[in-house]
Amino acid sequence: MNKMQIIPIPAIDLIEGKCVRLTQGDYATSHVYAEDPVEMARSFEDMGFTRLHLVDLDGAKSRHVVNDHVLKAITKATKLVVDFGGGVKTDDDMARVLDAGAEMVTCGSIAVTQPDTVMAWMEKYGPEHLILGADVKDGKISINGWQEDSAHQLMPFLRQYLDAGMRNVLCTDISRDGMLQGPAVDLYRSIMENFPHCRLIASGGVSCMEDLFRLDEAGVPAVVFGKAIYEGKIDMKLLAETAFG
Repeated sequence: MNKMQIIPIPAIDLIEGKCVRLTQGDYATSHVYAEDPVEMARSFEDMGFTRLHLVDLDGAKSRHVVNDHVLKAITKATKLVVDFGGGVKTDDDMARVLDAGAEMVTCGSIAVTQPDTVMAWMEKYGPEHLILGADVKDGKISINGWQEDSAHQLMPFLRQYLDAGMRNVLCTDISRDGMLQGPAVDLYRSIMENFPHCRLIASGGVSCMEDLFRLDEAGVPAVVFGKAIYEGKIDMKLLAETAFG
């Protein structure tokens, strides 16, 4: 069987230090999948994953980093390359997250509300340590834990940052998130056609191995998924053969 080029990245979303998943970003739908995120991260490493997407949902809601202690515990306990997002709004937040061991930090809402700050971070830390978070609903960017819509259209928003030197983009189709109904392959294909050098991370909707194959065929470099793993929808043996071999 051919090996996929796409990098699979498991997600851990944190509320009150526990692993949870939301549906379409709605905090009222929170479901706890594990009490101990460090153990969950270790299990992902044991499965063969090398990356981890860690989201501080408390931070996203309160607009400052809350769960950096969990990040630190995970980076001490594993060798996973961790990208962290949620509530990173200030220079202090950024420094705390990098000090806690994150390799990359996702700049979501702040990239909309304070672009000068993100540009300054890109200059200070290097674009390899930043990820532009683009959470999309009806073609527009949503911010602050998906609780507010912005006026920014997706493609011009991406162009603004990619032209300035940003490399990594995490794009979530909110309508697909947590629904287990398949990812927005056409959206991601369109992004790659417009920005072929973009290191795109697709997120939202992955429900089975076939979804990963479709994203791989569309030329998407990486994909984040969570609920599909937690609910046993991913054939881990097949994933190991096609992604980790």
